[in-house]
Parts: sequence; structure tokens; C-alpha cells
Amino acid sequence: MNKPRFSRKDFSSIDLYEVARRVLLRYGFLPKFPSRLRRQVQQLKNRSEEGGRIDPSLRDLRELLWSSIDNLESLDLDQLEYCEQAPGREIRALVAIADVDLYVDQGSGLDRHAAHNGSSLYLGIKVFSMLPDELSTNLSSLNEGEDRLAIVIEFFVRRDGSVRAGEVFRALVHNKAKLVYESVGDWLEGKAPIPEKVHQTHGLENQLRLQDEAASRLRQYRLEKGAVELETIEPVPIIKNGKVVDLVVRHKNRARFLIENFMIAANGAMVGFLEKKGSPMIHRVVRTPERWSRIVDVAAEYGEKLPESPDPFALSEFMIKMEERDSAHFPDLSLSIVKLLGSGEYVLAEPGKPRLGHFGLSVHDYTHSTAPNRRYVDLIIQRLLKAVLVKRPTPYTKRELMDYASWCTERDQSSKKVERFMRKVLAAMLLSERLGEVFDAIVTGVSDKGTFARLMSPPAEGRIMEKEQGLDVGQKIRARLISLDPENGFIDFERVG
Repeated sequence: MNKPRFSRKDFSSIDLYEVARRVLLRYGFLPKFPSRLRRQVQQLKNRSEEGGRIDPSLRDLRELLWSSIDNLESLDLDQLEYCEQAPGREIRALVAIADVDLYVDQGSGLDRHAAHNGSSLYLGIKVFSMLPDELSTNLSSLNEGEDRLAIVIEFFVRRDGSVRAGEVFRALVHNKAKLVYESVGDWLEGKAPIPEKVHQTHGLENQLRLQDEAASRLRQYRLEKGAVELETIEPVPIIKNGKVVDLVVRHKNRARFLIENFMIAANGAMVGFLEKKGSPMIHRVVRTPERWSRIVDVAAEYGEKLPESPDPFALSEFMIKMEERDSAHFPDLSLSIVKLLGSGEYVLAEPGKPRLGHFGLSVHDYTHSTAPNRRYVDLIIQRLLKAVLVKRPTPYTKRELMDYASWCTERDQSSKKVERFMRKVLAAMLLSERLGEVFDAIVTGVSDKGTFARLMSPPAEGRIMEKEQGLDVGQKIRARLISLDPENGFIDFERVG
């Protein structure tokens, strides 16, 4: 009797944490903090009081109705938001950013460890934080019900959605409510009742609706200026008793759009402030896409025509039209465009010199400054800002900023590889009983390393090992699952038909 081509395999003995640790080491990340660094964190608990006493310019904004919106499981809260009506129908927006530099001295052991990893890594089974949890989820986190020192970025949203930059300053803040994307988003979209915490906090309903109005203005203005709005699939594993039981997708909603647009505006305001003060800095850029011709081909497959030369306005209009035409499959198109646009990078930016810009956001001046607990570049920007505020020399030379930009770009790209690998590991565990089944899929990558595709459901990505000739990014295919190796992140398909 012939042995069946596909059979179930038992992968229950695989230690997912050990798999994650090995892949982190493979890409040069440090998965653990030495005990000496953890001891240093214990000695930092009085820094907040000291930081307040030595700065007479510190503003006390604890009475404002600050709130945060983040994922349910997030504990490292980097930013709070607050809005109020301003003259001329402008909306004054304040974004408070955790003062992480207060606790992480430049050049210290904590700083060197954070610089080495470059960012926190979210691997499904565990968050490998850039900074020790006691610091990033407690001392510096803008936790609900706690007084915290912060950097506050002020900007004004005009009626047409354009932004007028305000001040950037240090302040004492107090988070009145830790909110969650899903419940706030469903409420704002009329799909669910008001979240209980919003209902119980006096004035918070009106506050959030004003924030939503400001974000809507910002978003509409960005789209009119050619920003390319995408929605890619972000599979999140559901793990129970050490077993992967599902992959769920987090979709964008009005709460996520709210935070996204506030962060883009705040980062732009930060760049403007540092530029005005004559400070060098690090920019986040996305260059003009090299594979624009393939983007043109993808649009043609949908019956749309894009110009031969890269044009963010035309691409933005195409994506808006496609989302309106078929919102259910818009994430699949977005994935193709993301792959073809290319990855972002960090570069040195000097005052008065030409900018590379961010093609996807259609802006010339952009940085990362709103997540210093999670990204090292944001911590660098925070130190540059503080030097400007107290009129100290720039704490980094241009050579150092250039080196950090290059290193953090490499770390950013490596972290994405690690996160992608672990998604494959967890997806392979989920698919262990489905060998031989045929799925709908979309081609996500074609290179010398192979041809890759992502299943529509569950959203697992793997390599096309057979009949892959002639495929290109964005094509929809049928794929049979033919092999799995969770420990090495291998999910193999053959093209069907």
C-alpha cells in the first residue's frame, strides 16, 4: 500500500520561546538583559522627582483630560493625546511623549543595550523589549492614574486639515484613561456602545469626538496631498496553554486612524521645531520606488492606469478607488503595494539641506519621535530636543547621527525579518493538521531567494516550491500546503492550476 503523500505531524514538543531566542541571536539581537542592567533600573525610581525639580520651565498639565489608545496587551505606553477648540475653528492638539531619556543616560549600559537592539520586538509569544520591563512598562510608561514627566508636542489643525506647528516643551501629565483600539474604534464607527471607561470619565466622550474630528481633518488633507493609505494584514497569534489556536487579523478602524494621524502630525511638528532651532536630526524616509513599473502593472490588472513616472498623487487616488470598490480584498492589494514601494530607512538630515522625503506619506520632513520606549531613534530625537530646549550643544556629532541612522536602519530591517520568521513559526504550528489542503493565496515576494505567497485564511506566509515560474508580486493563486518545518519557519506550497 502506498504511503500517503501528506500526513499529520506532531509538533507539540517545540519550545516556542527557545525558537524565538535562537532567531534573535541569529540576527544579532540580545534577547536578555544582564542582571547588572536590571539592578541599574532599580536605582532610577527617584529620577522623576529629580527631573521635575531641576527644570523650572516644566509645565503642570495634569488637570487636562489626557488619555491613551493602544492595543489591549500594550503596557509600554509612549503617548497620550488631548484636544481643545481654538479660535478660527482650529483644533489645538497636544501629544505627550514619555520622557525616556530621563531614565536612560546617554552612553550608559542601558543605552548601549537599547542602541544595539534598536527597537522592541513583538514575536507573538513574548515582547522582547528594547528596555527592561520595569522601566518601559512602569517608570517611563504613561500609565493610567500616574503622574509622569513627558515631552509635549503642540500643533493646531486648521479647518482644511493643514497643520500649524506650535511649541514643544516638557510637562507633567496624568493619564486619565487607558483605552483600547477595538472598543473605541467600534464606538466611533457606530458599531458598538460607548466603552464603559469613556462613559464613566466625565468629559471624555466629547474629548474623543474632538480628537476624532481633528484626525479626520488631518487624514483628508493628507490624502488630498497624495499620501498613500494602506491596510496590510497583521496576523496576531492566539496562544492558549502554549498552543497556537488561531491567527487573527487586526484591521484599521477610526481609533487606529486617530492615533496614526496624530503621530504623523506630531512627528512632522517635531521636525519643524528642530529645523527652526538649527539642530541636525535623523529623518525617516521612503525613497521613490524602483519597482514603479510593476505598480503600474498591478493597477492595470484592476483596469486602472497609472503614469509611467512615480506619482504619489496618482497612486493615492488609485488606492482610494480600490478600497471603495472592494474593501474586503483591499489588504491584499495593500500588501502588494507595500512590497513594491520598498522599505523605509533612517538618514541624517541637516538644517537647510535638501530632503529625501517619505514617498508613502507624501511629506518631505518626517522622523520617528513618538515611541521612545520602543524605538531607539525616538530616544535620540528626544535628546536632541532637550538640548535645544535648554540651549545646550547638540549631544551627537553629525558622524554619530549618520552612523546611528545606518545602524538603526539595519536593525529595523532585521527586526522585520525576525518578526516575519516567528509569524511563520506560529503559522506552521497552526497549520500542522492541514497538510495537503488547497488555499487561496496572494504572491508577496519574488526574488533570487524564491517566490513567496500568503494565504488569505489563515494569513500564513510561505514559499512556493513547485510550479512557481512566471509568478509576480500581487498575483492571486491557489496553493497546496505540501510541507512544514515550524522550528525553521518553513511553510512550503505548490501552485495549483
